[in-house]
Amino acid sequence: MYLLAAEEAPNPLLPDLAEMAIGGFAFLLVLFFVGRLLVPRLQKTLEMRADAIEGGLKRAEEAQAAAQRTLEEYRAKLDEARHDAARLREEAREQAAQIKADLRVEAQAEARRLIETAHAQIEADRRQAFAQLQAELGRLATELAGRIVGESLEDEARQSRVVDRFLTELESADGAAVR
Repeated sequence: MYLLAAEEAPNPLLPDLAEMAIGGFAFLLVLFFVGRLLVPRLQKTLEMRADAIEGGLKRAEEAQAAAQRTLEEYRAKLDEARHDAARLREEAREQAAQIKADLRVEAQAEARRLIETAHAQIEADRRQAFAQLQAELGRLATELAGRIVGESLEDEARQSRVVDRFLTELESADGAAVR
């Protein structure tokens, strides 16, 4: 009895043969359409995305290489600018030293000129003072000599001879005292 009941009831795990055939045919049909239509489109889209990614990477590498070249050019220009600035500073120092030396020479020449002018002026003032002193001394000597001699020495010629003789004697006495 148990056998008959087992033969009569269909096994729920095993489908009917006709359902299997129709299911298999439908699966193959869907697989064919998916393989023919959908897979090539997916592959094409994936290839386009891969090309876009590779192109983007290539463009990024090119941009990075260009940026690196620009950076190297910038650094070279910066080094050159620093070198030029150092050279200009050195030239300015040299020019400043030259200007300073020129000004020093000019100042020394001006100082020498001023000193020479001052010496000349002092010498001229000394001569003028000596001449005035000599005239005043002559006048005083004439007046004194007139008082001592008791006669007037108002005559110009006589006065001049007396003053000259007195000064000559004074200078010779002065020269002897210095020796």
